[in-house]
Amino acid sequence: MSHRILMIVTSNSTMGNSGKTTGIWAEELVTPYYIFLDAGIEVEIASPKGGSVAFDPSSIKPIGQNEANIERFLADPFAQQKIIKTITTAAVDTSIFDAVFFPGGHGTMWDLPNDSGVTRAVEAAFAANKIIAAVCHGPAGLVTAKRPDGKSILSGKKVNCFTDDEEAAANLTDIVPFKLETLIRELGGKFEKAPNWQEFAIRDGQLITGQNPNSSVLVAQHVLVALNIAKSVKAA
Repeated sequence: MSHRILMIVTSNSTMGNSGKTTGIWAEELVTPYYIFLDAGIEVEIASPKGGSVAFDPSSIKPIGQNEANIERFLADPFAQQKIIKTITTAAVDTSIFDAVFFPGGHGTMWDLPNDSGVTRAVEAAFAANKIIAAVCHGPAGLVTAKRPDGKSILSGKKVNCFTDDEEAAANLTDIVPFKLETLIRELGGKFEKAPNWQEFAIRDGQLITGQNPNSSVLVAQHVLVALNIAKSVKAA
């Protein structure tokens, strides 16, 4: 039986009222997408608003100047259809998926925590012991989900995301609506991290999280191991 993974991405393409554009960080969607696809996994993409979603313009160069996976994605009509026809999170049925994966990009910080469809999807996946994975700012999609006892699903879990130090290095601390690492710690997450911009991913049971765009491959590999498709995470 083939596996199915649901990717949930941001619908937001602006950084609040700052005038800065944002969206999905291409590396964090595209690289895992093809790791999953090439492993025989079916991938669906959802977003809070549904329909067409935007990539952070800083994460994609003109055609011919990108890394191989992004070039492949830009030339892939099937993938392009998925990105302009995302399903709405309100319509998601997590019971038909084996894992939920949240790519990052700063856009996530504004819409994923406030979307009831995202919260419901994560809580349902958590309750069913499905794999829940997120990279960079993707864990913004996890911060409102709660367990039946009312505590955050992150409470007591080893977890990671784009760090407060990395946010400061990007000069965006005063623009984002909250500091993701700080919030995860406040929710009871056992935060673990690597130095800025280093590859880092951690798995704690059904939860898999990675630190930054450079960590997308590690997070995707952890998902394959968790689904018993791969035997171990390859060395970077």
